[in-house]
Amino acid sequence: MADSSTSRFGFVAFAETWNGRLAMLGFVIGLATELLTGQGILSQIGLG
Repeated sequence: MADSSTSRFGFVAFAETWNGRLAMLGFVIGLATELLTGQGILSQIGLG
């Protein structure tokens, strides 16, 4: 049986750390795109 402290899958600290980092990066990129284009994210993809 695998040791849970070395696992890279599931709800482990390693996965949650990277998930948080990528979510913050996506949020900042979305805000920067909105500021540069003057359109909201939804209107950029044709939903708003």
